[in-house]
Amino acid sequence: MFVIIVGGGKTGSQLAQGLLKEGHRICIIEERDQVIERLREELPEEVILVGDGSSPAMLETAGVHQAQVLAAVTGEDEANLVICTLARFEFNVPRVIGRVNNPKNAWLYTPQMGVDVALNQADILAKLIEEEMSLGDMMTLLKLRKGEFSVVEEKVHPNSHAAGRSLAELTIPTECVIAAIIRKGKLMIPHGETVLLPADEIIAVVHASQSRQLAQVLGV
Repeated sequence: MFVIIVGGGKTGSQLAQGLLKEGHRICIIEERDQVIERLREELPEEVILVGDGSSPAMLETAGVHQAQVLAAVTGEDEANLVICTLARFEFNVPRVIGRVNNPKNAWLYTPQMGVDVALNQADILAKLIEEEMSLGDMMTLLKLRKGEFSVVEEKVHPNSHAAGRSLAELTIPTECVIAAIIRKGKLMIPHGETVLLPADEIIAVVHASQSRQLAQVLGV
C-alpha cells in the first residue's frame, strides 16, 4: 500500500515509521527546516519530500495519483482540511484521513470536506476512558470494522461465574468468539471442553454491543 503523509511532526513521523515497518511504501511531506532535519535522522531520505503539502503540484510530485491513503496530520486544522479536500475531490484518493487539532473544529471533518476518518485525539481519549470505566478490567486491544467489533483481553476473576467451568457451560454472547487463553504465560487455543481457571487471560473478538455482557461473564 502507498500512503502519503502530510506533516512531519511527532504524529506524522511515528505513523511513517510504523508503516515502513509493516512494509508499506510512504512519502512524507514537510516544509519546516528543523522538522526536516529530525525526519532525516528517523527515516530514509528517499521517503521525505520537502515542500508545502497543501499545494496540488507538491501532492502530484509525491505521487498522489498512485496513493491508496492520504493522511493530513499537520498541526493546523485549516491546512488539514484543505489537503483532505484536494486529496478526495481533485485527486480521488480512495482513503483520506485528517487530524483534528482543536476539538471545536471536529464538526468540519466530514465526507463533504473529503474526510473519511477524523483523528480527534481528545475524542479518542475520552472514549478510551469511558470504556475503561464501563468495562472494569477488560482491555481493548484492537478495533475492527470502524469500532463495530473489538479484540479484547480480560482475566477470569476468581469469584466469577466462569471460574472452574468449561466454555460449553458458559453463556457466551452470541456475537463473541473466545480466540485464545493465556495461562501461566502459555497461549492455548480453546475448545468447548476447555475449563477456565482463575487468572486465565481471555482473548476474544466481540461486538461492541456485547462487550459488557462478556465482561460480566468473566468478571464479578
